[in-house]
Amino acid sequence: MVILICDAFDKSLPDRLKKFGEVTEDVARLPEAEVALVRSKTKCTAEWIAGAPKLKMIIRGGVGLDNIDQPAAKARGIEVKNTPAASSVAVAELAFALMLAVPNRLIEAHNALKEGKFLKKEIKRTELYQKTLGLVGVGRIASEVAKRAAAFGMRVLAYDPYVKRSDVAILVPSLKELLRQADYLSLHVPLNDETKNMINKDAIAGMKDGVVIVNTGRGKCILEADLAEALKSGKVAAYATDVWYSDPPDPSSPLLSAPNVLMTPHIGASSKENLLRIGNEVVTLLEERSKK
Repeated sequence: MVILICDAFDKSLPDRLKKFGEVTEDVARLPEAEVALVRSKTKCTAEWIAGAPKLKMIIRGGVGLDNIDQPAAKARGIEVKNTPAASSVAVAELAFALMLAVPNRLIEAHNALKEGKFLKKEIKRTELYQKTLGLVGVGRIASEVAKRAAAFGMRVLAYDPYVKRSDVAILVPSLKELLRQADYLSLHVPLNDETKNMINKDAIAGMKDGVVIVNTGRGKCILEADLAEALKSGKVAAYATDVWYSDPPDPSSPLLSAPNVLMTPHIGASSKENLLRIGNEVVTLLEERSKK
């Protein structure tokens, strides 16, 4: 069996997989691969799948599967798996770091000092304490964010049409209600027909003035032009994001030049510890497959 590692995983993973077959990182060998390991960089389109006639399994190291053409894979009988339990803490910590950086104005303060400016009087902070956090989606990652928010004394609300109860957040009956109450809004939804462009001018109009939006979910859940306008007007106080329409973002993205945007290059799942956890789940999946 040929196992093709298409994207960046923990450097120990190739040796750990040798017991299952030949391991290669040469993407030119896709036509020989029976198992392909991908993260977010590789796009498993119908054309990509057609170029892998021997492929039996695709393992996505991470949560979302929107970079895999699942109908094309199903039509070929290719099993598609992910590693949903691995990334929760890594992404939640980044989401919370972004949420802390905005009201504490960390980037502005750091950059000013680097430029020789000591803005002790000019930089005014605000606190997360007693603010309302609205979680759009309340799966594994959002639940970890909720635990951290509770420790900071935040009130945590969540909207998720697929969740009936939560131990870490107060569920509200509609997205509209969540947007109305949230001081901070954190997105944790997959990309699909329901969530694409869900944060648009109409949704933003229903938000509190001065809301802060944090996005570690999917870039295309935001309608970029509408959000950029809301940032310019001050309706949205800040947007902190780790995700984009594409990796890297198109230079023409209006968010790159919009005010009060805090940006990271899709590093949410890239902690050292998480890459090890992803590797553990990959090994488990291949062990289960070998037993069939």
